[in-house]
Amino acid sequence: MSGPVPRVHIVDDDRAVRNAVRVNLSKQGYDVTLSTNADQAIHALEDRPVDVVLTDVAMPGRSGLELLGVIRERWPEVRVVVMTGYGSVQDAVAAMKAGADDYIIKPVSKDELVVIVERALKEKGLLAELAQLRREVREKFGFENLIGTTPAMMEVYELIKTVADTSALVLVHGPTGTGKELIAQAIHYRSRRQNGPLVRVNCAALPENLLESELFGHEKGSFTGAVRQHRGKFEQASGGTLLLDEVGEMSLTTQVKLLRALESGEVTRVGGTEILKPDVRLIAATNRDLREEVKAGRFREDLYYRLNVFAIQVPPLRDRRDDIPLLVDHFVRRFSEENLRPALSVPAATMQRLIDYHWPGNVRELKHVIERGVILSKGDALGGVKLPEAPQGREPQREVLPAGMTLQAALLEYERRVLIEALKSTKGVQAQAARDLGISRSNLNYRINRLGISVKDVVYE
Repeated sequence: MSGPVPRVHIVDDDRAVRNAVRVNLSKQGYDVTLSTNADQAIHALEDRPVDVVLTDVAMPGRSGLELLGVIRERWPEVRVVVMTGYGSVQDAVAAMKAGADDYIIKPVSKDELVVIVERALKEKGLLAELAQLRREVREKFGFENLIGTTPAMMEVYELIKTVADTSALVLVHGPTGTGKELIAQAIHYRSRRQNGPLVRVNCAALPENLLESELFGHEKGSFTGAVRQHRGKFEQASGGTLLLDEVGEMSLTTQVKLLRALESGEVTRVGGTEILKPDVRLIAATNRDLREEVKAGRFREDLYYRLNVFAIQVPPLRDRRDDIPLLVDHFVRRFSEENLRPALSVPAATMQRLIDYHWPGNVRELKHVIERGVILSKGDALGGVKLPEAPQGREPQREVLPAGMTLQAALLEYERRVLIEALKSTKGVQAQAARDLGISRSNLNYRINRLGISVKDVVYE
């Protein structure tokens, strides 16, 4: 057994049971300590941390369920296994509902005891690993709100570190809900401008005339309703960073004015003549493939090249499923704290459902699902997790993949089917297929080539 010796604490008023369990676990190399009642166990845990507690349910004084409640409140990282008599299975059920990690029926089987303790230790190790990973990301990169340790996210962190302390324009692109604004925040707060303002404009939320006024400001009387002078976002962001969110939704007319401002470093309020020179670092974000928008005539090529000085691609959540447990842990803790309750545990089955779901709304959707689940949860475990059903009018995919297929092969086959379906529905128009799938055109081309899909054959089959 490598690493620190796992510590197990046994709580039972029956001396014979205590000693039998101690002997069996000591032979497995565990560091075992004993208590005869709940109060004694609490004092022992105050003096010396342990990894797993095995406790009887029915004991003089405080019951095992009461002890469980104290442990969950004061030492949530400790795994708790309850021991109960053969005729008291209802006690085990009550304990599991109260947050116990497992149970074992007395008389205790040596083999079953070892398996259950090993399982509890494994779960504790996974939870500790999640906590350690979160600390490492926070300490190494300082990105409190960016969660993830997959290669795709590690690349994003490195790009942020590289560009943050420069004056380069940054283009952040990725599907809706992936955290593009958080990346802009990370860039700003790691830059020399961190003490200046970070000002955000949602280009998709305003009509053309109002967006121009919002960006550049306006003078009193310059148009109907302009009852006073208004400082635009460029002015407001002077000394800091301006984030143009959903820049791909900007009209061609406004694009011309934005390009002029970027090239000259000067802006003029609507209806005014004064030339202003705000000191602004610009970050643009979009969920569109701007290269395809340029080809379609919806986005100016010169503006695209001006914005695309330094690009950061944010992966969709489905492409970094290994980050989902970290994200779930983060959101559960956050919303538990906001709702003034202890951090909820996440049942293994619930976690697997969250990992398996396709997350069309990405991290934002996961965040909302967890928030709702925390609010609806009645006990100490996360409940109320309801994932959206398949859209009405479209039957969910139910084909069974061939028996014996490995997980990797199954995922590739499923990906192949999804791509073919998208290409069929768009009659082979890859730009539209990429947009429907929420990925870039280059990403789609890479996947088509990797899977050996013939677009021509798909369209005409």
